[in-house]
Amino acid sequence: MPGAEARAAQTTVFRAKKIVTMNPTQPEATCVAVRDGRILAVGTEAEMDGWGPHVVDSRFGDKVLMPGLVEGHSHLMEGGFWKFAYVGYHDRRGPDGRVWTGLRSFDAVVTRLSEFEREMQDPSEPLLAWGLDPIFFGEQRMTTRELDRVSATRPVAVLHASIHLLNVNTAMLRKAGIDRHTDVEGVARHPDGSPSGELQEFAAMFPVMRAIGNAFKTAGMSDDGLWRFGRVAQLAGVTTATDMLNDWTEEAVEGMARVIGHEDFPVRIVSAYRSLDAPTETEQGLRRLGELRRLNTGKLRFSLVKLVVDGSIQGFTARLRWPGYYDGHPNGIWVVPPNELAGIVERLHGAGAHLHVHTNGDEATEVALDAIEAALARHPRPDHRHTLQHCQMADAAQFRRMAKLGVCVNLFANHVFYWGDAHYTQTMGPDRANRMDACGTALRCGVPFAIHSDAPITPLGPLFTAWCAVNRRTASGRVLGAAERIDVPRALAAITLGAAYTLRMDHEIGSIEVGKRADFCVLEDDPLALSPECLKEARVWGTVMGGRSFEASHG
Repeated sequence: MPGAEARAAQTTVFRAKKIVTMNPTQPEATCVAVRDGRILAVGTEAEMDGWGPHVVDSRFGDKVLMPGLVEGHSHLMEGGFWKFAYVGYHDRRGPDGRVWTGLRSFDAVVTRLSEFEREMQDPSEPLLAWGLDPIFFGEQRMTTRELDRVSATRPVAVLHASIHLLNVNTAMLRKAGIDRHTDVEGVARHPDGSPSGELQEFAAMFPVMRAIGNAFKTAGMSDDGLWRFGRVAQLAGVTTATDMLNDWTEEAVEGMARVIGHEDFPVRIVSAYRSLDAPTETEQGLRRLGELRRLNTGKLRFSLVKLVVDGSIQGFTARLRWPGYYDGHPNGIWVVPPNELAGIVERLHGAGAHLHVHTNGDEATEVALDAIEAALARHPRPDHRHTLQHCQMADAAQFRRMAKLGVCVNLFANHVFYWGDAHYTQTMGPDRANRMDACGTALRCGVPFAIHSDAPITPLGPLFTAWCAVNRRTASGRVLGAAERIDVPRALAAITLGAAYTLRMDHEIGSIEVGKRADFCVLEDDPLALSPECLKEARVWGTVMGGRSFEASHG
């Protein structure tokens, strides 16, 4: 018989048309009992009776429940970016429901930026925008020539979709102090040696970010930005999301605790400390991690450390092994040089940190695996769950090595749709493009894996991400690597229990089973009954988090 403590609090039984549990020992049910924000029982309504008096909530009687979706790689900046002009290539829906039309030429980008500029009152205020994707415009690169047409006097900065590159106008170059004498890797130049306005990777972008008060990041950490992020996640059926690069300043931590801790905020957040690229910063980061872990709550968790090894494939800043870029472009940029990475990984691993390591190119993946292997040799640690994030170009041998080392992977499945055609024709060539984001290989090699959006790089929407992994269709309709497709159940596992595993939270979330948090994604459609081609069309009613319902009005 149930214990007295379990009987004491009120019990709510949610009745649904179907419950997809992601628990292999009980794959389906029709009722789930919730008490104190946790799952008390799963099964039929008759099986709930043994727990004593309860309230039956039938609002989901015609709907399908599955575990709350878990976005294993996103950034809180997704909410704050909507303060700025969107200039991406693809159509994109904002938190308010408005769809911003994608821009298919540099002239269209200039036109939209000019429209925003005319609405600005303060002539000295920088004009900021995001989402630029020059790879879709052939060999042409945006320079100061285009952005000076927007304004010759107002500083203008346009962040690329990858967030690894930035374009600015001449006024912004002056404001940031960047000129022909600036000796920093990543400052692109005109033939005469003057800066072209394209800044590649963080070192080159830093003077601009400093000049604008790091406005892109601070907007994401504002109260409004955080609430917008929560809204975007709720619309997508997400109940747990990551903040995969944060400085953890006092102001940022206070704001996150205030907003995310609010009873109406609909998402749990797992935050990662920023990339540590020097011994002194490594020690500071470990101290900060120890301090903030004591502040962890059920809704906000400071638990990860993020390292960034290389850049972006579509930005040509990812590091590739031979034969390099398909179009002959020079190899990319080391964000953390290999000779420094090994020491940083060893120190963090030895201190017990949970590492999430950004690697896009296969050379970066190899260097990261070398560092992890060396750290494990010196400091054996079972079940470390270090995770390679993106890991887009890993080959089968590298996946086998991951399995041997106990490394997890979180693959950027959305890339197949958004940039697959460009990778096929420009960056990787057909054969290597066909193996990108290789969920099938991860599965065959026994590597624990998740899939992600990297929002705001692509829109936050795990069901769309699952569709990408299942179908591997590019924007033009090409199937990119049919052998790397996975079936719908495995894709759904990757956006629930798989992602939870990479965050060391699979004992709390990711499936609907007794003792876990009562976090559900509520769907109008059964994703297992839809054809694989229609998975992304599954309609999200909203979510339940900790037993509380959050309806996602799409109006």
